[in-house]
Amino acid sequence: MTATAGVPPLRSNPTARTHDVTNQVPPLVGHDIADDPVLLEGVRREGAEWYLDDLHRIGRRAGGEEVQRWAEQANRHEPELRTHDRYGNRVDEVDFHPAYHSLMDVAIGEGLGGAPWADDRPGAHVARAAGFMVWSTTEAGHGCPVSMTYAVVPALRSAPALAKEYEPLLTSRVYDPGLRAPAGKRGLLAGMGMTEKQGGTDVRANTTTAVEAADGTWRLRGHKWFTSAPMNDLFLVLAQAPGGLSCFLVPRVLPDGSRNTFRIQRLKDKLGNRSNASSEPEFDDTVAWPVGAEGQGVRTIIDMVTMTRLDCILGSASGTRAALAQAAHHIRHRSVLGAKLIDQPLMRNVIADLGVESEAATTLALRIAGAADRAQRGDAGERAFLRLATAVGKYWVCKRQPAAVAEALECLGGNGYDEASGMPRLYREAPLNGIWEGSGNVNALDVLRALTREPDSLEAFRTEVEAAAGADARLDAAWRELRGELVLTEDAQLRARRLVERLALVLQGSLLVRHAPHAVADAFCASRLAGDRGLTFGTLPARSDLGGIIARLPAGSPTV
Repeated sequence: MTATAGVPPLRSNPTARTHDVTNQVPPLVGHDIADDPVLLEGVRREGAEWYLDDLHRIGRRAGGEEVQRWAEQANRHEPELRTHDRYGNRVDEVDFHPAYHSLMDVAIGEGLGGAPWADDRPGAHVARAAGFMVWSTTEAGHGCPVSMTYAVVPALRSAPALAKEYEPLLTSRVYDPGLRAPAGKRGLLAGMGMTEKQGGTDVRANTTTAVEAADGTWRLRGHKWFTSAPMNDLFLVLAQAPGGLSCFLVPRVLPDGSRNTFRIQRLKDKLGNRSNASSEPEFDDTVAWPVGAEGQGVRTIIDMVTMTRLDCILGSASGTRAALAQAAHHIRHRSVLGAKLIDQPLMRNVIADLGVESEAATTLALRIAGAADRAQRGDAGERAFLRLATAVGKYWVCKRQPAAVAEALECLGGNGYDEASGMPRLYREAPLNGIWEGSGNVNALDVLRALTREPDSLEAFRTEVEAAAGADARLDAAWRELRGELVLTEDAQLRARRLVERLALVLQGSLLVRHAPHAVADAFCASRLAGDRGLTFGTLPARSDLGGIIARLPAGSPTV
């Protein structure tokens, strides 16, 4: 008798196939990322309608398979530090995957770096902001050197001779990587070095020193703690001069072609932003040129900081929108219990709530970009508004991104937790903008400074909010209550976060009441201003027009 005696033979079932894949969502690829009503309406409203054809072109490229592959490769194959060459010579270079260079080439070629400063058209900075949002949706890490290059120009103008020499190359649309004498390149990238390990946010505690040399240059000595994009060509650096903390221009390569001392001690091993190299450089008799008056370093570099804070807002609005697009695409295709997720009431509440959050962030970001554009053209009221709105927006939009991305990831369930979905990269990236250029407390305290020292900024803010007066009783009531809290008493620092949060919400509410469809504005005012919601996304009031909100979702969403 055999061992299998009495066991019936196995019979194949031609209808049972273990490898069939059903109910899985196709990748969101081959679409136009700029095909987003919130974005397009904001661009028109803020004065850059002339840019829409280019924006769609960038959007189609950003949504294509090739660029999505670049994004994945640039993060999987991270930058590598080479401190020495094969012969033992110090070189301090960082090698990037070709995909990173491809992303940078498009970004600079599309004018997302310093180009708006050389463009006299009204709305040039709005156009650049919209392009930056669309392009960075696919990959955010390379946006750091792009952003710093954009932001350096107004600060460098504090040294007219340096600006005359370098600004034409900083505003160039040519990406020309590699360390060479700046004057011999077709385009330059810029960075900044402020923080040090003993000071961090407290830049006045910096110990890097600056001493004037006989030839009129200055020599720096010190160790910076967090300097991104060390392969950029020029850096604005803070150092202690005899007259106090001052700002200096440090080139990686000197005019004669020799290497400046810029010893990269290590690259940071970061949570996200993996495609971008962030470093600790050491200066030792490093040649530098002063930018601005001696002892006025913070005042000089703050123009650069302000513009990078604008990009933090743009980046967080973009990251939130990217996560929303993925979630909306997923629930359109995924079925549970016999019905598409998009048709199930609770999921509709979640995705609509995320849509409200994203629309409020995008609308505010573009409004601030519009203020920046008009301020550069001499509008004093817009400059005053920009001062307060940038600090408020930097705090709130960046603070909301991690929560929104986490909720969007959860819409995909376990599929969203898998690296192949791209959602983990969005999630790791989400906290960065809340930290870069000052964390939440720094920006909250900056709002207090603006309220105390620059009352015209509050007046401009008030004018903006009250442009919607009488349009929604909940907004009016929230603004009346907030005005009473704007009297800064001894406990102002203790309640600064609450104050800034309310400033952000009433500003967003005013913008949405004036510019968004009723469904969006009503849900925002009910949930964010009147408090008719829970503590998580997906708790909008039952009476909310969820269909009207869902109709506003970006690419990949259904038409309702």
